[in-house]
Amino acid sequence: MQISKSSLSHYQRIGGEEKVRSLVNQFYQLMDALPEAYGIRKLHATDLRSANDKLFKFLSGWMGGPQLYTEQYGHPMLRRRHFPYAIGEAERDQWLLCMNQALDEVIEDVELRQELAAAFAKVADHMRNREL
Repeated sequence: MQISKSSLSHYQRIGGEEKVRSLVNQFYQLMDALPEAYGIRKLHATDLRSANDKLFKFLSGWMGGPQLYTEQYGHPMLRRRHFPYAIGEAERDQWLLCMNQALDEVIEDVELRQELAAAFAKVADHMRNREL
């Protein structure tokens, strides 16, 4: 009996913990390396280990896997937690540049990449708290 893709979570489809970690690691490597991501990078601490760990834990649960972030920190309240940082269109677009490139480099399944990119775009737009 074959299981349909639609019955699997994004976490299962991406390949579980190892692939989520790879995605997050690649995302932060790109944020550190791409000059076009300077604006979003400067909103982060010099050492990205804490941000990397939190994003991994958040994405794990957000994609339908273990609720690691919620277990450790409580409800994500994404917008509220990001409100101290000036996030406008440029910061949103820089974040998405890094995430979309990480998706392209880490996720082989085109359909899954497209689904995740669309979902990330919605979340990133929701994080905006400045007009520009």
